Amino acid sequence: MSRREGSLEDPQADSSVSLLPHLEAKIRQTHSLAHLLTKYAEQLLQEYVQHQGDPFGLPGFSPPRLPVAGLSAPAPSHAGLPLPERLRLDAAALAALPPLLDAVRRRQAELNPRAPRLLRHLEDAARQARALGAAVETVLAALGAAARGPRPEPPAAAAAAATAAAAGVFPAKVLGLRVCGLYREWVSRTEGDLSQLVPGGPA
Repeated sequence: MSRREGSLEDPQADSSVSLLPHLEAKIRQTHSLAHLLTKYAEQLLQEYVQHQGDPFGLPGFSPPRLPVAGLSAPAPSHAGLPLPERLRLDAAALAALPPLLDAVRRRQAELNPRAPRLLRHLEDAARQARALGAAVETVLAALGAAARGPRPEPPAAAAAAATAAAAGVFPAKVLGLRVCGLYREWVSRTEGDLSQLVPGGPA
């Protein structure tokens, strides 16, 4: 094993040795993708609210925080975990999001068939979540911290997607809002976690 490769396992072994150039480039690329998707996720959430009608978007409206099987918001303790564990949690959440976003898109196609832009953006979000999750997995593998074996689609997320498809109109709208909110939270959290690997980023 070269001295550079050894520095990946023990960053304190030689602080003068940087990450391998291709790994550093991959980290920067993945962080840039997460940064871009954080902006897109905020826009998606605003656009989703605009198409749901009253009381969504009204001042003071506080929708119930419906639980989403297989996916929750980043825990308050997330920031205190070791960075590899945080990235594993990010990757797992990003893997759970696509079937949920797809289910929201299908339900919105029934409720808002004249909102092709929203439907397209929901489809894009599912694809982008998959891409970002795969990129995070690649970074973890390069760091020697990846989970073993391929990550199957979370069964709980698939069940939640089925629940969303069968929900009544108002619960379906609230659940869609929750899913879009979780997408924004996890993409933003992933961006923050990756920033700690970017040379010159926060410690």
